[in-house]
Amino acid sequence: MTSFEIRQRFIEYFRRQGHVPVASSSLIPEDDPTLLFTNAGMNQFKNVFLGLEQRDYKRAVSVQKCIRAGGKHNDLENVGFTARHHTFFEMQGNFSFGDYFKTEAIHFAWDYLTKDLGLPKEKLYVTVFEKDDEAAKMWHERQGVPKERIFRFGEKDNFWRMGDTGPCGPCSEIFYDHGPKAGKESDPYKGIVAGEDRFVEIWNLVFMQFYEKSPGVMEPLPKPSVDTGSGLERVAAALQGKINNYDTDLFTYLIDRARQVVGWRPGDQRSAQEEAALRVMADHVRASAFLVADGALPSNEGRGYVLRRILRRGIRFGRTISQKHSFLPVMAEALVENMSRVYPELNLRREVILTTLTDEEAR
Repeated sequence: MTSFEIRQRFIEYFRRQGHVPVASSSLIPEDDPTLLFTNAGMNQFKNVFLGLEQRDYKRAVSVQKCIRAGGKHNDLENVGFTARHHTFFEMQGNFSFGDYFKTEAIHFAWDYLTKDLGLPKEKLYVTVFEKDDEAAKMWHERQGVPKERIFRFGEKDNFWRMGDTGPCGPCSEIFYDHGPKAGKESDPYKGIVAGEDRFVEIWNLVFMQFYEKSPGVMEPLPKPSVDTGSGLERVAAALQGKINNYDTDLFTYLIDRARQVVGWRPGDQRSAQEEAALRVMADHVRASAFLVADGALPSNEGRGYVLRRILRRGIRFGRTISQKHSFLPVMAEALVENMSRVYPELNLRREVILTTLTDEEAR
């Protein structure tokens, strides 16, 4: 199943469940000084969850552009050297604003993964907050997940907070087992704790059921809500039978374009350093192009500085492969061609993207 089909399936599944499709917001947050970049699907709904804004719908579904390359969520230095870290990624999410809660959220997630996408149940594991007996019971009794496939974790891993105060609540994660080729640890609990590539989180369901008035002081919300996030890149890897996200169709065409620049054939195995450089460039051209499309430009401060760091890291790794070839603008052209049907802003800002990347590479 292609990544384009996965996006469509996600939106259509939740549309059938009464959710309103909402377009991705910009990577540059509006009216939120606490955020450098949009880093989660719920960002554009923050004021709805806080009760500061009303929408004419109570159920929403989106595929959100996200950047994690600065501040608290910073994956930059891991990119290229792990199977699943990215600066730019797409977060699929379904949301309930005081409408449905745990029962429906858990059912939707399991039904979509196992029936609509057809992922094998025996490859899925579930985590819940250690005190959330309700969620554990729903997973086991309503969805038929065996108790030995449900693991309990503490606040660090399975309790979500918007901030020091505000909405908060337990969360429940779904993990996919990529099999023994992906990691040595065969015990799923130990593998999840260790963060092994074999057991990868593909969906996080957040149950906002409390309001934290001050640290540790909570009261129940009158209308609990749901915020979920499922990484498209990770789901694509599971469905396409790939252990590494960079081997999915979201990245291979970019990596192949870089190989063409230096005359390497698609699929030729190179040194570990060269393979890492290809992955770094593929990730960073995605982040850079999407940031420029949303109005960011390289500079020496704020968002522009982070963009410049991403670009220069991509350029630096490209030069470890070849000092004489230009990679990022060529890869950006391929990106615009491939992803404009999903994100038309890429084509609208095509010339700005190519000029910006070309100028930065020439510095």
